[in-house]
Amino acid sequence: QLQLVESGGGLVQPGGSLRLSCAASGLTLDYYAVGWFRQAPGKEREGVSCISRGGVSTYSPDSVKGRFTISTDNAKNMVYLQMNSLKPEDTAVYYCAAYRSTYSYCSGQGSKYDYWGQGTQVTVSL
Repeated sequence: QLQLVESGGGLVQPGGSLRLSCAASGLTLDYYAVGWFRQAPGKEREGVSCISRGGVSTYSPDSVKGRFTISTDNAKNMVYLQMNSLKPEDTAVYYCAAYRSTYSYCSGQGSKYDYWGQGTQVTVSL
């Protein structure tokens, strides 16, 4: 059973940066695609970045492209989300998620993911 625990959230001013971390345990991430999602109050869950098994490919929607970068350290079983140029509209609870995959691409759809962390709050405000 894969378990995911996020950390690194907090309060940051507009234009600032944060790096979220996701620690995986129970199984190795080598066989999983991993994604970051977020959900703001009153809004639907949104995928913000994903990385395929083996790190072959990544995907980010236009809303965060060029600002958010996903990466993995499979030796440490860790996933990271580097967030730069943060905006107030980036405020949300951020979740790490994973699904077992045999493909060289990842899905931006949350319904594809089987394992989820508990989330970490990111607040962008003055």
